[in-house]
Amino acid sequence: MLDATLKTQLAAYLEKLQQPIELVASLDDSEAARELDALLGEIAALSPKITRASGDAARKPSFLIRRAGSDTAVAFAGIPLGHEFTSLVLALLQVGGHPVKIDDALAAQVRALDGDFAFETYMSLHCQSCPDTVQALNAMSVLNPRIRHIAIDGALFQSEVEARGVMSVPAVYLNGAPFDGGRMSIEQILAKLDTGTAARAAQALNARAPYDVLIVGGGPAGAAAAIYAARKGIRTGLLAERFGGQVLDTLAIENLPSVEYTEGPRLAAQLEAHVRSYGVDVITAQRATALHPAAQEGGMAALQLESGAMLHARTVILAPGARWRTTGVPGEDEHRNKGVAFCPHCDGPLFKGKPVAVIGGGNSGVEAAIDLAGIASHVTVLEFDARLRADDVLQRKLRSLPNVEVHVNALTTAMRGDGSKLHALDYTDRSSGEARSVPLAGVFVQIGLMPNTEWLKGALELTPRGEIVTDPRGQTSLPGVFAAGDATTQAYKQIAIAMGAGSTAALSAFDFLIRHSAPVEAKAA
Repeated sequence: MLDATLKTQLAAYLEKLQQPIELVASLDDSEAARELDALLGEIAALSPKITRASGDAARKPSFLIRRAGSDTAVAFAGIPLGHEFTSLVLALLQVGGHPVKIDDALAAQVRALDGDFAFETYMSLHCQSCPDTVQALNAMSVLNPRIRHIAIDGALFQSEVEARGVMSVPAVYLNGAPFDGGRMSIEQILAKLDTGTAARAAQALNARAPYDVLIVGGGPAGAAAAIYAARKGIRTGLLAERFGGQVLDTLAIENLPSVEYTEGPRLAAQLEAHVRSYGVDVITAQRATALHPAAQEGGMAALQLESGAMLHARTVILAPGARWRTTGVPGEDEHRNKGVAFCPHCDGPLFKGKPVAVIGGGNSGVEAAIDLAGIASHVTVLEFDARLRADDVLQRKLRSLPNVEVHVNALTTAMRGDGSKLHALDYTDRSSGEARSVPLAGVFVQIGLMPNTEWLKGALELTPRGEIVTDPRGQTSLPGVFAAGDATTQAYKQIAIAMGAGSTAALSAFDFLIRHSAPVEAKAA
């Protein structure tokens, strides 16, 4: 199951085990069970602190990683390779006594949770978003023995997925009931479990001293801005709901100069480590809701957060990024994560053997259709324009696939279902005016991105599309407020370009600071 190089690397990691652990396998006579048995055998052979035992869990194949002589354990139903291999390695180490690397205060909150929590996470081995949620819940279960967690491969346990109506991963259940979906951090999970968490976090944030530069957004633009600002020796803060932004949803990155190949989550982790190495005050799991400009040029601006907290800074760099653009047709919101999806790599395996559609004929749409053609029974591609806009090489590949059908001049008009599952998509042929319907189980919307700037309306100049208007230096219409990345009018939405724009904005903010003396006011009104 593991090649020689991977075994060598894993053996080195397993030297960090501080306490003995048991791999308790519950197996049946399936091929997947034989593969899991082989994997666990290879892992156990790499360390004298790992032993094996047999179990009889309801889900088979599955296994438990248990600290010997204790209740500390993490479970997997399936074979955690692919994107979940890192989750497996971390679980082995953490159950084996290697410290969970989170803030001490956050760890104390997890340990203090009162109650019994049984979490189940349905994931896909091809999902880039799933490991964050799986690893967060695994870490919590190691810190607090009253928290239990099992990560379940939805592709391997299709009957459960269908019975529970899971159509998007990660999907998290708590004590048998739906809890949440999508990528989640420990902070976000705690906020849902402990209602006092948000208030305590807001109180702590209100006590933060003002920043020289405060960056909103943790994607490539925000990370680059933070690095450049911190290197100037000024007090730098970075606020983000999740570090990495859209990069976390990117599978393969092959156009970043000097990096032949990487993947979004890996790049995001490297960016975050680089930012933190400069002592930047990184604030995650928080959302900005309003920007209050400085009362005077060079004065203190204020950033209002959804939690009720207020942060202050002499300069602000806006890098809020963008999100998937939606069609806005009837039934789309109602069936989001119930057949309407945006990430083919994450959610595609849940539609194995079922008909799906892709809306959008650009590169992302055609790439999605190509990927889905190997999973779904049939793929229908709908493009509003008179022709596909994807690169020719992608179009040729698409046309060669026998189970793909392409319709151009197609105006999507509705997505129909019963509220729990999607059944059909309606569209109008713009050439003939004919109304048509496509029976299906899933729709993947791939029509570009929408800037995350609704909260900035009225505060500074935006284009009709919601993009922040900037000059070549990243300056917005407000003195001391700069912007960079996909949420701006900067041409071409690319990682390398966003990094450059973030660096430019940071240098411009520093230039602004040295040209304006520190204000008399301590905080904005």
